Amino acid sequence: MKHVDEYRDAARCRLLIEQIRQTVTTPRTLMEVCGGQTHGLLAHGIDEALRDSVQLLHGPGCPVCVTPAEVIDQAIELALRPDVLVTSFGDMLRVPGSRESLQQCRARKGQVQLVYSPLDAVKLAEQFPDKQVVFLAVGFETTVPATALAIKQATEKNLGNFSLLVSHVRVQPAMELIMQDRDCMVEGFLAAGHVCTVTGYERYFNFVDRFHVPVVITGFEP
Repeated sequence: MKHVDEYRDAARCRLLIEQIRQTVTTPRTLMEVCGGQTHGLLAHGIDEALRDSVQLLHGPGCPVCVTPAEVIDQAIELALRPDVLVTSFGDMLRVPGSRESLQQCRARKGQVQLVYSPLDAVKLAEQFPDKQVVFLAVGFETTVPATALAIKQATEKNLGNFSLLVSHVRVQPAMELIMQDRDCMVEGFLAAGHVCTVTGYERYFNFVDRFHVPVVITGFEP
């Protein structure tokens, strides 16, 4: 499989880690925004390798973590209606609402279907014309294009039984909220490369000017 480990260069990583250790005279606090970055940093031990130089704080870039409980409650309410089929990514099924999760709702006869893409939900709407198929649209900017494509396809197919329960969120307002906290100790951000692929990076110019913190856009591989 291509583009999985081609970018991993242990020798270069060791060199950069040593350069950071020699350069940093005062420990710095950085926040990686995306959960994929967090996984990469922890999986490869970079957090431990730099622990005397850099404190890494885990940011808000996990869509599962930032989806409000009331959105889950709304999805559960819909799933319990006899004419509605709620579709969702698998990682959302165990997220608790105020009372229960979608998985628990399904166990008590709620109509909840796991899908891998919003386009799968469109196909279900075609297969079950007597059901109102609702896709739980969550995530940051990276998941919005697929949601938009699902809307386009459903419109082209004239599917009146396909709809969305939308809880898309944006990364930068979350970063701004963090910086507005008077106790915030973040001195720089590692912004998510895949988000900027969708949105561009120009939006961070005003952010840097406003809060006087550097932002480096990076991917997941060390």
